[in-house]
Amino acid sequence: MTNFKSLLTAAAVSVVATSSALAAGVELNASSTGLALQGYDPVAYFTEGEATPGDWRITASYQDATYRFSSEEHKAAFEADPEAYLPEYGGYCAFGAAMGFKFDGDPHQWRIVDGELYLNISADIQERWLEDVPGFIEQADTNWPTIADVEPAALQQ
Repeated sequence: MTNFKSLLTAAAVSVVATSSALAAGVELNASSTGLALQGYDPVAYFTEGEATPGDWRITASYQDATYRFSSEEHKAAFEADPEAYLPEYGGYCAFGAAMGFKFDGDPHQWRIVDGELYLNISADIQERWLEDVPGFIEQADTNWPTIADVEPAALQQ
């Protein structure tokens, strides 16, 4: 476990420094401009089965964040039921949340489990997460209420 904590910490040092919290709280991983999922289309994970860049001209706002979409159809689906497409743990790394930390989720390191979108910080971390997905989701679900409103850097101390 210590090796993975070290790996997570090393992988996230620069990420945590650039991760920004929104004025409404820090439970959502978004850029300083409020862009969520680094501009990737949240609906495409479910409909296309891949990380798909959104178009800067097709956007919707939800909970003080801006989401981009690759099509007007995806935008309409999101607006009809945003909660169905939002990543768990505000888009932070699912393994990190299980360990009690908040690291940026990489839009290319994702899985849909039981209809929910989960991101991880890197391919190595995702491999570790995949070793016990139900267990890590349970740990993250337990930790999230405690860490959701805490600045990512404060969890590193």
